[in-house]
Amino acid sequence: MLRFIGRRILAAIPTLFAIAVISFIIIELPPGDYLTTYVANLRGSGEPIDEAELEILRQRYGLDKPLLVRFFKWFTGLFKGDFGYSFMWEKPVADLIGPKIWYTVLISVLSTVFAWVTGFLIGVYSGTHQYSIGDYTFTVLGYIGLATPNFLLALILLWFAFTTFGVTLGGLFSPEYVNAPWSWEKFVDLLKHIWIPVIVIGTGSMAGLIRTLRANLLDELEKPYVTAARARGVPEKELVWKYPLRVAVIPFASTAGWALPGIVSGAVVTGIVLNLPTVGTILLDALMSQDMYLAGSLVMFLSIFTVIGTVISDILLAWLDPRIRLE
Repeated sequence: MLRFIGRRILAAIPTLFAIAVISFIIIELPPGDYLTTYVANLRGSGEPIDEAELEILRQRYGLDKPLLVRFFKWFTGLFKGDFGYSFMWEKPVADLIGPKIWYTVLISVLSTVFAWVTGFLIGVYSGTHQYSIGDYTFTVLGYIGLATPNFLLALILLWFAFTTFGVTLGGLFSPEYVNAPWSWEKFVDLLKHIWIPVIVIGTGSMAGLIRTLRANLLDELEKPYVTAARARGVPEKELVWKYPLRVAVIPFASTAGWALPGIVSGAVVTGIVLNLPTVGTILLDALMSQDMYLAGSLVMFLSIFTVIGTVISDILLAWLDPRIRLE
């Protein structure tokens, strides 16, 4: 098992390098660069454009150098903690996204845990209690979760919290704790706010996981080996948990590779609605303005999430099905 994990981790290294190259090239594909967007905005507002100043800015930002030179300067800087310079925000990328990354990781991990634990428990219940009142109830809730946009659910929860308890739960902290140093009171205030983004962002993934596990479990319970085991008098609880569930959960576990980055990148609008200090809210602005070092660093961050999720998925699959380790 350790050998299998080692192979998967080693395979992730060239994957990340390839993703970094492709991502940087794609960001550079649109015609022009950050200064092109900057000039267009100046012309739109009727402000004068100084060509000499633009040339100085081009040299300052390194935009006068070839694409490969800019890429390797950025990529080698990643190992030193230097993510480049954000043109739009006029500050180092590390200073800009550093505090936001930890909040993004916290919300993403909690949302993933919420989606997986809740989705697993409800999926098992629905699969073993087909057509019961509980199964119908969770099916309806699952369809609502899949059909309702996350930002709309966020607005509903904010309205419910305000009208019921008279509190505003937007953001992760109350105004008096936003810039305050960490303390027990600030931690408690974080707990009061973080449950809304965790539920909102995790609900969509949870609903899909419920449907996946329920369908796979129902399919396994109809197979001949289950009927034969039941005929031999194997207790129902032991029968379900030992064999059908172990097979049915394989597609459930294989979704980890896209669940983590999907939660981060899919919560951009939700982050804006809830005023969350996460990287998703600045990723869109970075791509639109062609802020290549900021956009490249954020895409790299999402790629690392994808690779970590894939490795976790591979480990879970190898544990559930030992045949995978022999590949």
